[in-house]
Amino acid sequence: MSTDVEPSNTVKRSFDNKEIVKCEESLQNQNNATNKRAKLEETYEEKQVKESNYINPTSKGIDKQEDDVEETKSIQIPYSGIRSKENEILKPRTPREPIRIGRNNRDNKYVFPMIKKEDTQNARMFLKYYGLRKFLDTYLPEELNSLYVYFLIRLLGFELKDRDVINAVHAYISPVTLNSNNSNNISDNDKTNSLEESDLIYEEFEDPLEKKHAVRLIKDLQKAINKVLSTRLRLSNFYTLEHFIDKLQKANKILVLTGAGVSTSLGIPDFRSSEGFYSKIKYLGLDDPQDVFNMDIFLQDPSVFYNIAHMVLPPENIYSPLHSFIKMLQDKGKLLRNYTQNIDNLESYAGIKAEKLVQCHGSFATASCITCHWQLPGEKIFDHIRKLELPLCPYCYQKRREYFPLELDDNNDGNKEYYTQPKNNKISKNPIAGTVLKSYGVLKPDITFFGEALPSKFHKTIREDVLKCDLLICIGTSLKVAPVSEIVNMIPAHVPQVLINKDPVKHAEFDLNLLGFCDDIAALIAQKSNWDIPHSSWSDLKNKRIEYIEKDKGFYDVFVAKERLGSKIYKKETEEPILSSN
Repeated sequence: MSTDVEPSNTVKRSFDNKEIVKCEESLQNQNNATNKRAKLEETYEEKQVKESNYINPTSKGIDKQEDDVEETKSIQIPYSGIRSKENEILKPRTPREPIRIGRNNRDNKYVFPMIKKEDTQNARMFLKYYGLRKFLDTYLPEELNSLYVYFLIRLLGFELKDRDVINAVHAYISPVTLNSNNSNNISDNDKTNSLEESDLIYEEFEDPLEKKHAVRLIKDLQKAINKVLSTRLRLSNFYTLEHFIDKLQKANKILVLTGAGVSTSLGIPDFRSSEGFYSKIKYLGLDDPQDVFNMDIFLQDPSVFYNIAHMVLPPENIYSPLHSFIKMLQDKGKLLRNYTQNIDNLESYAGIKAEKLVQCHGSFATASCITCHWQLPGEKIFDHIRKLELPLCPYCYQKRREYFPLELDDNNDGNKEYYTQPKNNKISKNPIAGTVLKSYGVLKPDITFFGEALPSKFHKTIREDVLKCDLLICIGTSLKVAPVSEIVNMIPAHVPQVLINKDPVKHAEFDLNLLGFCDDIAALIAQKSNWDIPHSSWSDLKNKRIEYIEKDKGFYDVFVAKERLGSKIYKKETEEPILSSN
């Protein structure tokens, strides 16, 4: 690495049109650099954004699922098309002038302009709307140093994690901020703990940071830009319950994505909650509770799954009001598709048509033989599951008995399990290390285990549906499992996205978040829309007093109002009673 080039010379050249180049290479290529910022040769939006560094599937080492992630992500909507007529509402305001970072006369420390939430939102949208070249040209001045890179990272809404870099930066910046209405698109602010323009000096400053810190900052800015370009931003004209109700009336291609939260009212456990399924199987002693759904483990020892399968066996012929709400959207001709991550098959019981339903992770509707792939209705093995028995394929049964003499054992708790022992350790015809897997001839529900590919129907339909849909509703999901979790980033930028869930999903940017029990929220929406949900409990839900409180822009708590109790009134089930003013 060249030692006679200041880090400030590479602040903008490091964003190459080919790829995000290493800062060290940029430093080597600039022998006669000046403090003038380097121009981009081509806009960043003209190349495909690689985002694999930000995909974090919850399963560990699942090669096949990672392939699914890449296949799905390859059809993301290109952000170069964000400046379409439909997206005119997304157009951000242009800063009056580039960022200006001055130095305090009193302590010689650098003073940053104040950053407010709306400034971050505007900067992000400016980057997505106009592309990287115009973003850097607009926000950065001609003369700059690496502290501008740090400020840009903060402006885009990101924090550094490298403690060494943080300490280095903070040694040169003032704890106070600049109070200015005409700098860097920063909004009006109170003057508490701030300075005026007259307190600062602006001149060409040498870069205060060492090269290693400047290099790290540039890399972090590259990651921040990549993250912004590959995720959506909230719409400025869609954030209230009224906006949602109005859109529901007009939409006719609604894409609904559902998770475990839509079935919890039926007693089916939510896998990831503190009281969910995974927390109930700690007794198995697995390193990762998700291993009960690991395909490699199932092949080696299917009894791991069948010891707990009764806990996830879905009830038959029942469904929640939320399922019926989706069916209602179908009946009104508004449902484009319901993508469900659930394996309980309750959507079909509710009457959602097969062509309108994509079971992303399979379901208990059918089961197949691991060895010969013979398929049968799933309910045929339900009795075996309830009795903690291995369901065996009749066509592979005789051969299996040759490999594994069956031993029926009565446990102390009265449950019966089939245990298998290999007849010998080496069978010449078996290709797997000379041994026969314990899963030979075992029937497995057609649910997608970690390590298996998603159903082909998912990939076939999602490519078209993301381009057709005019509203996305995510219900009862934490969006932690790829590639389904990436659907929110594949929808065109102008399409509203709504979350109905018990808790917020912090890693996604929904325009509207309705937080509470899914059935209650569905009832509230139906009440306000003057719709009837085709469910046996609708007569009760229709007259239920459901209230909501706006906690923040785009965030509502939804809850059932409590009856008056004497002089007290309960506002929420989770709150203490407050005195009535009457």
